[in-house]
Amino acid sequence: MKIDTSSYYPKSALGEDEEPEEKKETSSLFPETPSMPVENRESDEKEEEATAPPVSSSHELPYDPTDTERFFDNLSTALSWILVPLLMPVYGVLLAFNLSVLDYMAFSTKLVFTLIVAGINVAIPALLVVLLKKIGLVEDLGLNGRKERFIPYIITIVAMAGTGAFLWSKHAPMWLVMFFAGGAAAGLINMIVNFRWKISAHSAAIAGIVALLIRIMHNGPAAPSILTWIIIWIALSGLLGSGRVWLGRHTPAQVISGYAVGFLSVFFMTMIG
Repeated sequence: MKIDTSSYYPKSALGEDEEPEEKKETSSLFPETPSMPVENRESDEKEEEATAPPVSSSHELPYDPTDTERFFDNLSTALSWILVPLLMPVYGVLLAFNLSVLDYMAFSTKLVFTLIVAGINVAIPALLVVLLKKIGLVEDLGLNGRKERFIPYIITIVAMAGTGAFLWSKHAPMWLVMFFAGGAAAGLINMIVNFRWKISAHSAAIAGIVALLIRIMHNGPAAPSILTWIIIWIALSGLLGSGRVWLGRHTPAQVISGYAVGFLSVFFMTMIG
């Protein structure tokens, strides 16, 4: 199983009191320090569940993952990006347009609304996150650090709420409007929890899709394949959660908590519609 070693820096192979010959003969322009700290970086060691491996001695070779481990690494990483929370609003709209009563709409209308949803919830937030990285407020575009998620959470909440307001103004069914309201509510809960604990945003987002599909089936009329799609997305949510744990990004408790927040937020909000 892969261990997240993003905050792990192995010690030098030289002993603490031992210096290379060249260093003993020449003076350095900079003071000698065990490590150079990065400015504006706060350690998440207490919150991160991944544990760094023991420091290897100088004669030991680095760990070489097996082919099976590489496969699960690649699969988990691919799922994390394909099912990234930013894309869930788009997946939700596509499923709603093709599995619910909205299936009667013209293709051109579906395309326009899908592009608008993608622009608000994918393009704009992605550009803003890149900008945050440029100015140093975000270190990793994957937002794997707990303390760098606050502003992206705000962006996501505003985008989801704005999309819901837009759909409401266009007289979309209330259950679809409240799907985005539920997503905004889940984002708000996650943001509050994130101050103390790194809850899984991936799990919350994909659980919201499962809740939407269940509501579509309940509200009716729904496409005959709705049950199949529910099973598919439940399976995907299980694979995604397992992958996040495999990659060392979350503990099982953080993944399960994310599922609960996302599913309950969307399910109960869509009941209003």
